[in-house]
Amino acid sequence: MMIDVKKKILIVGLGLIGGSYAEALKRYGFRVTAITRSQRSIDYALERGMIDAGASFVDPELVSEADIVVFALYPHIFIEWLEQNQHLLKSGALLTDVTGVKGSVVYKVQELLRPDCEFIGAHPMAGREVYGVENATSRIFNGANYIVTPTAKNTPEAIEVCRELGLLLGFANICELSPEEHDEMIGFVSQLTHCIAVSLMTCNDAEHIEQFTGDSFRDLTRIAKINDLMWSELFMSNKKALLDQMDLFSAQFSRLRNMIADGDVDGMREMMRYSSERRAKFDKH
Repeated sequence: MMIDVKKKILIVGLGLIGGSYAEALKRYGFRVTAITRSQRSIDYALERGMIDAGASFVDPELVSEADIVVFALYPHIFIEWLEQNQHLLKSGALLTDVTGVKGSVVYKVQELLRPDCEFIGAHPMAGREVYGVENATSRIFNGANYIVTPTAKNTPEAIEVCRELGLLLGFANICELSPEEHDEMIGFVSQLTHCIAVSLMTCNDAEHIEQFTGDSFRDLTRIAKINDLMWSELFMSNKKALLDQMDLFSAQFSRLRNMIADGDVDGMREMMRYSSERRAKFDKH
């Protein structure tokens, strides 16, 4: 194992994902600390043994002792934090993140960061429709995907540590994409799906629909219960890629609508068969 358990890990942002990281890594014997705005979140994590120490302010001691720092912050807050506090980092510290967009974050952070520290981007493709450290659980990583987004500025050692972090957390599949490839793919598999769920949930004002819906509607709209502050920032940070994917979806939706309007049953069934064939690949994983 490349990551020595003697390494000290700091989580900055102790919410659902940050708390889940802490819970998973603490089990391996790492010294895990946290900095987050809410003292209540720190107290909760301490009481449950998820962290060894924590603070609701930027504690110089916690920052300066950390060998690995995981940032679980909104993109703009992450960059602001580094601008204000990177002088506290230990020389040689390795930084990573959980941010859902990369093109607008990775290069900016690497340009901003001191030369004696290194940042390697990562995106844990896991989550729940609830938030906060009180809902954190490392079980959300089981069977999930973890994306590492290296650039030319990253060392092979940092990339390997980041990949191993994903293994320790329990992710089933670990892959590498460039920040640009990541944003294009995330625009499709994550951001577009949230756009569809929100649109579906708001396109019909019929009252009491919760009394009439079946599992299909509930499954399709589960992610419509959304953190508007976070997701609006993610959408705008990945605007071009997301708009491209929305245009592709709109074209296919219009195509299906035209088949229904024209009575093109053969075309409709062909589209459905192709859809079923592609969806079956997910079940194999």
